[in-house]
Amino acid sequence: MKTKRLTTIFLLFSFVLLYPQDSTGHNDKIAVESAIKDYVEALYKVEPYKIERSVDTTLSKVGYWFDEKDGSYRDNLRMTYQQLYDLAGSWNIDGDRITKDSPQEITIYEVNDKTAVAKLKAEWGIDIFHLAKVNDKWKIYNIIWQSHPK
Repeated sequence: MKTKRLTTIFLLFSFVLLYPQDSTGHNDKIAVESAIKDYVEALYKVEPYKIERSVDTTLSKVGYWFDEKDGSYRDNLRMTYQQLYDLAGSWNIDGDRITKDSPQEITIYEVNDKTAVAKLKAEWGIDIFHLAKVNDKWKIYNIIWQSHPK
């Protein structure tokens, strides 16, 4: 009986050594992805409450939008948290800005214990995110975006 117990303990200890948990935590990666999903769904589905869940009120967002009419970029377009929240309540209010094929492709580049970097390809273009974990909650703090490259 004692040998069986020691063998079990040895096997469990070996498993922990051979398969250590990801230092950033699998749950953190899921939480980062969830914050970005909330952000895009807030705009796609006209659900601004998801901005509250995923974006810090100190948000810094800047963008570069390509104007097809004159073939130039509108540079350095700034947006505050409140402007983003308001946009989420109106951008797709008629349901005609997205289709079943609208992109929602999230790429997580790095998740550390307190910071993360990710990218989103969405209907309007490409967003690059800086996120931070504060009070055990992942929030978007910075976004830089541009229209889809021409």
